[in-house]
Amino acid sequence: MTFWIITFGLAALVALLLILALVRGKSGAEPAAAYDLKVYRDQMKEVERDAARGVIAPEEVDRLKAEIGRRILTADAKLAEEQSGKGQPRSATYALAAIVGALMLGGGWWMYSHYGAFGYGDLALKDRIRMAEERRADRPAQTEAEAEMPPIPADQIDPKYVELVEKLRAAVAQRPDDLQGQELLVRNEAALGNYVQAHEAQARILQIKGDEATSTDYADYADVLILAAGGYVSPEAENALKAALTRDNTNATALYYWGLMLTQNDRPDKAFNIWNSLLRKGPADAPWIAPIRAQIEEVAMRAGVEYQLPPEGGAPMLRGPNAADMANAAQMSEEDRQNMIRGMVANLSERLATEGGSAEEWARLINAYGVLGEKEQAQAIWTEAQARFADRPAELETIRAAAANTGVAQ
Repeated sequence: MTFWIITFGLAALVALLLILALVRGKSGAEPAAAYDLKVYRDQMKEVERDAARGVIAPEEVDRLKAEIGRRILTADAKLAEEQSGKGQPRSATYALAAIVGALMLGGGWWMYSHYGAFGYGDLALKDRIRMAEERRADRPAQTEAEAEMPPIPADQIDPKYVELVEKLRAAVAQRPDDLQGQELLVRNEAALGNYVQAHEAQARILQIKGDEATSTDYADYADVLILAAGGYVSPEAENALKAALTRDNTNATALYYWGLMLTQNDRPDKAFNIWNSLLRKGPADAPWIAPIRAQIEEVAMRAGVEYQLPPEGGAPMLRGPNAADMANAAQMSEEDRQNMIRGMVANLSERLATEGGSAEEWARLINAYGVLGEKEQAQAIWTEAQARFADRPAELETIRAAAANTGVAQ
């Protein structure tokens, strides 16, 4: 109720100010004719003063007085005309003021009733996460997304190439268990933009390989599913990505698409950590780097992270105290050494807390706290790292080694 009182009060205040401005018009401002009249009278007095001082010749005085007198009469007549119409009824102005008030109040109510959300209160983080998971579970299936895709323009396809692919289709249809033929069909169907046929062929590859299907095989399957849906990560594509990451949780293609799926389902916080790690690892010419660079700033903003896109040209160097820094520190006085290390550790700790980072950077931070003798801080970082890298055991082992070296992990 408080929301509506405040909203209605603000709308009424704005409407009232607009109405007053319309009704009053320019009543508070001096008419232009009155200003002109004042100027001409001042000019007349100035001419008289100059004539008394002998600055202006007598014949010039008469001419100037006549000219100024003519202007005074014209301005006086115009002022009388303006003032005579000032008190006339202004029904049109009042009608316009009424319309403005109605639009401000009634129009605002109508817009909110159509586009707003009545009674929508603040949501706790757990509620937003729950709603995101519900939307994720209820999102459209692969076939629904494919049905919305426009047809491929036939005039953009080389007829000779189409003929070759048709022959390949016929050959594969006769030998459906031919692994090499299915692989060729996936590549060529994808090259034609026939992603539906491509993911059907890739699904057949997974059937042929069975338990021997690799993480790359499942990532390729997810890839053509997503392309067939115009970039949308369907539940079927998500399952393929899960299978890929179960076999290799460092598969960069699968990780990129997993981050994309998270952005599409209102979890930019998780997506940012995944994409930021991929971007820092590189390599710069990897196919997922360009799309990450194009989207990660917006994802960071949605996640509430202050983020600066690193420069192009390769994976950035890990920032923070390294072995060389520690060696240089050994040549300093104890106080200078501690200040230098603490400064670098503080910068690294702040960046990992806000932007995330690679497993190597988390391990470096734990080692740095160990050097400083701050076991409690090292333990806190190790605890947080376990939560962040819970679904990436290979990377977690890198951090675990640093934690064990520091004495905060068994």
